[in-house]
Amino acid sequence: MGTRYDSILGTIGGTPVVRINRLAPEGINLYAKVESFNPLSSVKDRLALGVIEAAERNGDLKPGQTVVEATSGNTGIGLAMVCAAKGYPFVCVMAESFSVERRKIMRFLGAKVVLTPAAQKGSGMINKARELAAEHGWFLTRQFENEANADTHSKTTAVEILDAFDGEKLDYWVTGFGTGGTLKGVGRVLKKERPDTKIVLCEPDNAQLIAGGVAQERNDDGSPAGSHPGFSPHPMQGWTPDFIPLLAEEALGMDLADQVIPVNGKAALEAARNLATQEGIFAGISGGATLAGALQVCASAPKGSTVLCMLPDTGERYLSTPLFEDIEIDMDADETAISRSTPNYQFS
Repeated sequence: MGTRYDSILGTIGGTPVVRINRLAPEGINLYAKVESFNPLSSVKDRLALGVIEAAERNGDLKPGQTVVEATSGNTGIGLAMVCAAKGYPFVCVMAESFSVERRKIMRFLGAKVVLTPAAQKGSGMINKARELAAEHGWFLTRQFENEANADTHSKTTAVEILDAFDGEKLDYWVTGFGTGGTLKGVGRVLKKERPDTKIVLCEPDNAQLIAGGVAQERNDDGSPAGSHPGFSPHPMQGWTPDFIPLLAEEALGMDLADQVIPVNGKAALEAARNLATQEGIFAGISGGATLAGALQVCASAPKGSTVLCMLPDTGERYLSTPLFEDIEIDMDADETAISRSTPNYQFS
């Protein structure tokens, strides 16, 4: 706070670790890393800056070249910000099933958004992005396979977690996976620096790609060759696409996940709402899902345990989703009664 920056990109990272007070079980120290404090309000801001600057360093991205990526939204929003600040055109390819807020934010940032049919799922939007990159000579960031994604989390997110718990124990770190970059990048640092910390990976209970044990078919470049047979649609946008990303698979091959737990979609929605109403923390469905997983961990953890979970983004990304389906625009009966409790400045 109070620091001057040469561009908005200097404000990425440094997000707070916040204690969960009213939702945490008695005797458990539960914390959340609140990634909505990034400038475009999600953990994917880190990825976006990391992959672009790595491509600049190694010469894969040329001045003025168009950047393209397939994304459910948050990576696209982060890339739209980074590309706007650095002067690169950006094209996002996104399945039509993801929230419309994300499209509008990216277009407001100057990006182009190309939609793909929902029936073709995440793998369809990836294939479209690859097709566009090949046709036009655009730079494809390949967030699901790009090691720069994991590297940026090793250099930033993991270091911030170590600093936040310096001299104190951290018994569990709980995360979901979208690309696997956070899991791999943070996980390998924790395994080295805090080997007593158990890493818990969450996935939707109706799309258990990891726990199912079925291998993901891949193309030669590591991208998915098609949808994973264990996938079913779920409400956690940004979590668990219809394939196992290469970065996530590599993390599992490094034994970075000590435990994999399923999270129910309704529990994720409820946890996100409870975060808002009982803790004042505004997080999205993926954050609610990770908290729901962390609460499962808390239920069986020994008294005195310290648990940290990731809250990947803000609830504002979900206004048009089931997370807000019970939130009305007009005054409800209680609000109308409050209005009528004094005689003036009310609707007749």
